[in-house]
Amino acid sequence: MLTVPGFAAAQSQSQPPPQQQNQDQTQGQSQGQQPGQYQPPVAPSTDQTPAQLPPAASSAETDAARNLKVTFGHDYSNGPRVFPDITAAYRQIKIDPLVLTNSPRIQQLIQNGKLMLSLEDAITLAIENNLGINIARYTPWEAETDVLRAKSGQQTFGLPSIGASTDFANIPFISFDPTLTGSFNIADASIPVNNPFISGTGASGVAALKAHSAQANITYTEGFHTGTQLSVAWNNTRSSSTSAVNAFNPAVASNITITVQQQLLNGFGTLPNTRFIAEAKNERQAAGDFFAQQVITTITAVATAYWEYVFARENVKVEEAALGTSTKLYNDNKRQLEIGTMAPLDVLTAESEVATDRQNLIVAQTNQLQQQTVLLNDITKQLMDPALLNVEIIPTTTLSTPGDVAIAALPDAVREALTNRPDVKQAEVLLKNSGIQVKTTRDALLPVLTLFGQYESQGLGGNSTTTTETPTAFAADLNAPLLTANGTPVLIGGQPVFAGTPSAFNAVSTTSTGGFSDTMSSLFHNSFPTYAVGLNLTLPIRNRAAQADSARALLMERSAQASYLQLQNTVAVNVRNAQIALVQDRAQVDAAIKAGELAKQTLEAEQKKYQLGASTSYNVILRSRDLTTAQGNELRARINLVEAFINYDQSLGRTLTTNRITVADAQHGNIFHTPNIPGAFANVRLFEPGNYSYKGN
Repeated sequence: MLTVPGFAAAQSQSQPPPQQQNQDQTQGQSQGQQPGQYQPPVAPSTDQTPAQLPPAASSAETDAARNLKVTFGHDYSNGPRVFPDITAAYRQIKIDPLVLTNSPRIQQLIQNGKLMLSLEDAITLAIENNLGINIARYTPWEAETDVLRAKSGQQTFGLPSIGASTDFANIPFISFDPTLTGSFNIADASIPVNNPFISGTGASGVAALKAHSAQANITYTEGFHTGTQLSVAWNNTRSSSTSAVNAFNPAVASNITITVQQQLLNGFGTLPNTRFIAEAKNERQAAGDFFAQQVITTITAVATAYWEYVFARENVKVEEAALGTSTKLYNDNKRQLEIGTMAPLDVLTAESEVATDRQNLIVAQTNQLQQQTVLLNDITKQLMDPALLNVEIIPTTTLSTPGDVAIAALPDAVREALTNRPDVKQAEVLLKNSGIQVKTTRDALLPVLTLFGQYESQGLGGNSTTTTETPTAFAADLNAPLLTANGTPVLIGGQPVFAGTPSAFNAVSTTSTGGFSDTMSSLFHNSFPTYAVGLNLTLPIRNRAAQADSARALLMERSAQASYLQLQNTVAVNVRNAQIALVQDRAQVDAAIKAGELAKQTLEAEQKKYQLGASTSYNVILRSRDLTTAQGNELRARINLVEAFINYDQSLGRTLTTNRITVADAQHGNIFHTPNIPGAFANVRLFEPGNYSYKGN
């Protein structure tokens, strides 16, 4: 019998009535938890992280947890390096092409049209070829692209396949990727002027003002995890026109503007601004656990399909043996009818049994072909590969009976399952995201208050023109005679001298050359600074959207906590059912072996009586049917026991550790070692249905 500490002993005793069980449960609750009893863990609250679980029960659990640390081979959470190749950021990330052909390993196992397949090979082929694993393999990589997207400050797409929900908190958006924006433009314009004198054209009527401008602007922006945004703009304009009123023509104007903004309420701190990154990293971990769970599920399904195929093949042998027995009896009865020592009814009865056994054999053969198709589909990508169309699978792993195996006590087994199982880890990580969303939607209830500071420095330069006029002729002013100090007219040659006014001029224009260098000198010497600081407030009056988001986040967190507790209870039920199945299936194997031996002895005794004339052909047929049924029951019991061990490993999260398979190997799809399948059991007893054949005279 299987040894189940704290569990098998109770199974060997009579079960108490339901009333007594309820009284025991009530008494246990009133007196506190007793040693050896299972106490379900409680779903983590917002302040208690899901990582706070009961400690592992054995070193095997630690190994399993280590195996679940996924190494994916590719890391799409980091973008390409932009230095020294600055163009790398603008090229597509290289993705390996999809391989849709079966792995070469399957061809190596085919010999003379037969696929010699062990359980180890079946699991290895499934990891390499199973389409369920191949599809799930992309889930962690998709999660990594969300991490890369979140690092830029963008909202992630999420992974609905793993149960991840989208963050909907209304927090001011900040881009963490630096952005460099440049613009350059040239313009020529002819502008009609309504007042040419004011505009400086100096002409009457409608005139045209010609203008030419060129602009070159560069802006750098970047956001930070604290909710701070930095913007640096350098703007340059060169302009010229036909207007005479400009001090510089052409003129070069430049300015540098530095603006810093800081969120003070909504969006303040690192959590609201880096929530996408934290959630994406959690989702990446959950995606790894999702993939690990898919691998475990596939391995369990493949191992079950393998043993079901073994059962189908062995069941064909049982039905063939039964058909051989009934055929032998029919032939013997027919010979006795020919010599006149047997009634025709006995021959008809034996012939009817042959027809029934032949029908049962056809059903068994059909089931074998169907199970072979199921197994092939699990271990191949291309089921219709020409090399596999007419292949027959020959299982090489021997069906054996495990000996007595000690099973951990139920509380320890449940703790091990909660520590190792990927689906539990996945739920824990997603529960963390629910807590993050509660906090961020609470911050989103606050008004948007932005503190900003701005500094601007300006510069101006260009070509300036100065005009100087020199008189070249004078005219006498008869109303302005020159006088001496005494007030008498100045006489030259007896004639008075009058003051002269210029009557002709020589205009000389002087151009002072300047431009970009003068502008930059004024700019960086802070000749024309501007300083500004202020607050911008956005105050929602009713704030209904934020209230709804916060309430929704809280409700989703409560639902996630309840689901997590439900999952823990489901795990406990799975573990307990798996332990019960181990005990019951082991007992059924013992009972089936005993029943087969008794059926064999009964058939042999009935055959001896029949040979002595003390029995009928019908009684021999009945005993032969009983033996066939016993053989089928024994075979079914042995398969059930092997599958019970497979399911028990799955319920505890031991499947990967038991088979020495890491998630990294499964993610690569290359197994460089033979999985360690527990096939060397104690007390091995091969199932040989040929030992129970009919012995005629």
